[in-house]
Parts: sequence; C-alpha cells; structure tokens
Amino acid sequence: MTPPPATIDPSRSPRQLATGRTVAEILLTIKAVNFRPEDPYKLTAGWASPVYIDCRKLISFLPERRTAMDLARVELEENVGRANIDSVAGGETAGIPYAAWISDALSVPMQYVRKKPKGFGRNAQIEGDFKEGQRIVLVEDLASDGGSKLVFAKALRDAGAICEHVFVVFFYGAFPGALETLAAEGLTLHYLCTWRDVLAVAEERKSFSPAAIAGVKDFLADPVGWSVKHGGKGA
Repeated sequence: MTPPPATIDPSRSPRQLATGRTVAEILLTIKAVNFRPEDPYKLTAGWASPVYIDCRKLISFLPERRTAMDLARVELEENVGRANIDSVAGGETAGIPYAAWISDALSVPMQYVRKKPKGFGRNAQIEGDFKEGQRIVLVEDLASDGGSKLVFAKALRDAGAICEHVFVVFFYGAFPGALETLAAEGLTLHYLCTWRDVLAVAEERKSFSPAAIAGVKDFLADPVGWSVKHGGKGA
C-alpha cells in the first residue's frame, strides 16, 4: 500500500521538504527510529503506534545535533522571525537541551517550563529569568497530538508571556486534529521532520524489513483505525 499524500502540511516549501529528508537521514543513521508493527508502542497520549522516535538520542551525536539545530534556526528565522522572538522555553525535560541550543543559535535568552508547579507565585512553573510580555517560543523534542504543548503554553501565558509558537524536532504528522487543536489555542507548530519523511528514506535505504515498512504504511493510511485495532485510543 502506498502511503497517502502528506495532506496535513501541503504548504511545506522545497526547503522544508529538504530539511525533512536531512533530519530523517540523521535519525535513521543514529538509530533513533524504531519500526515495530508486530508489537505496537503505546504513546503517552494513548495512541497505539507501530513507530517510535527517540529524539533524546540526538543529544549524544554532536555533528548530527549541530546540523539539526542549524536547520531549526533557519526554520524559526524564516517562519517566526528573529525580531519576533524574545526568548525560548524548553518543556521539562526533553525540550530543555534543545531550547538551550536554539537559544544559543538565535542569541536569545532561555527558560524552561516544569510539568507541574514547584514553589509559589505566578512563575512557579518557569525556571530562569522571566519578564512579563516576553514573546516566547516553546521548544520540545516531538509532538504526537499536541496535548502536552497546551499545558506548557498555558503555564507561560499564565505567567504573562506571549506564546504563539511551538517548535519540535519531530512531528508525528499522523493523528488527526493535532495542528487544529494547537491553532484553536492560538499556537502555530513548527517542525523539521515527520513520519512520512522517515518512511520515504527508510524505504530507500531498506532500513527495515518489507513487512515492517508495510506495517507502517498501513498505520499512516489510517492512524486512528490502526490505533484502535491495536489496543490504543480512537478519535
């Protein structure tokens, strides 16, 4: 079965498509990609998935990490604008190192956001020097359906930040409503790579067995149905 067109992001530019391929190649090279349709993963959001990405692994590979973070800088400069970013904030815990590197690449300050408040006062979830009214980009490693991003964005906004943009290295790009859920809360998601990028490169490289590739194609053709069939949540 041929995977369906990437209808979730029809406006991706040639640069973004090239970026997706580059990051897919990196993730496959460092073995951060897992295809396991015969023994599905249960994602934090409750979906069953035959694929799993370990973006945290990228922190240990310096040349690859530097390439990805330079691509992140370009993505944010082009689609948010350096002049519109006062700071970046990493989501606890996986987003913290990426926020640090992007902060350095953009030459802007950084904070990080806790999952739950620790301490007292308006900024109980935010660590680092924070000024009300800062335009902050929330940074995490990946997004599946976008749910956790809303929690972090709310913490930033409750503290007085202007948070309208989220950046992740990897977006599943499979489960319905993710972009719409974020957009409904005034958030735009920026990302480098999706499963369709990874699948295309993995198939070319023969990185996985034909059966595993076929299983992932089945998943991408109907992610919700596949999830329900394999014990995960539905729409």
